[in-house]
Amino acid sequence: MKNLNELLIKAKNNGPKTVSIAVAEDEVVLNAVERARKEGIVNAILVGNINKIREIAKRNSIDLSLYEVIDKPFEGDAVKTAVSLVAEKKADFVMKGKIKTGDLMREVLKEEYGLRTGRTLSLVSIFDIPTYHKLLIVSDAGMTIAPTLEQKVDIINNAVFVAKKALEVENPKVAILGAVEIVNSKMPVTIEAAILSKMNNRNQIKGCIVDGPFALDNAVSEEAAKHKGIVSPVAGDADILIMPDIEAGNIFYKAMVFLGSAKVASTIVGAKVPVALTSRADSDETKLLSLALTNLMVGDH
Repeated sequence: MKNLNELLIKAKNNGPKTVSIAVAEDEVVLNAVERARKEGIVNAILVGNINKIREIAKRNSIDLSLYEVIDKPFEGDAVKTAVSLVAEKKADFVMKGKIKTGDLMREVLKEEYGLRTGRTLSLVSIFDIPTYHKLLIVSDAGMTIAPTLEQKVDIINNAVFVAKKALEVENPKVAILGAVEIVNSKMPVTIEAAILSKMNNRNQIKGCIVDGPFALDNAVSEEAAKHKGIVSPVAGDADILIMPDIEAGNIFYKAMVFLGSAKVASTIVGAKVPVALTSRADSDETKLLSLALTNLMVGDH
């Protein structure tokens, strides 16, 4: 897959999936869902304060007769209902509405719903960057604050899952990022990167090629890697970048979008169902692409 427009086409061909919106009285989210419905990517169940939902729909010329609407005026009840719909297989995935991400994810992970897998949940983002020669997956820019070694294994596996299922990359190249490309005992991130590489060599992390540590330049630039004498199948040709922490991931994400003219699609994986989130700062195109990506993540978790 060469660009995110192909991802959108793939989601359309996959057919619409049903999404339950937790606390649906959110103008940004409803507009995103309406656009995705028109593109044939989703059908939606709107769970929230029906009067507020009607007000937003009227302002934005959204025909609510095309949606199932469940009136749950209290936030806690709306979240529980939206997640229950997924657990009962009445919806394929859940989407964050007018609620904090943490509040939604805590509900998703409650044992009563049976949606936990034991893996760390992570935000996986696919970037279409004009200056890079292929689509680039980045994780984690929005979920795990300071991932441990064990959590990084899950984050890698989640990203590899997305690479295979959405982009059809059979053996993705995974670069573990830090500030430098050499192991430094004073920089724990570089030590973890070396361990993850060895774990991959010993088949403890499967279905991909893992190497690191890498500084960003030698992970995505063949010229930079050669200049520093790095010999690796991943150097300069990474399919996946694993960030050292949420700060690095979040800064990279926003730098690419706001300064690098990149398109992006994101989804949360690691539970038995994916979770769609959109930010108010995201463009309409990003919201649509993120719903398309989440459509493709349904099943096989």
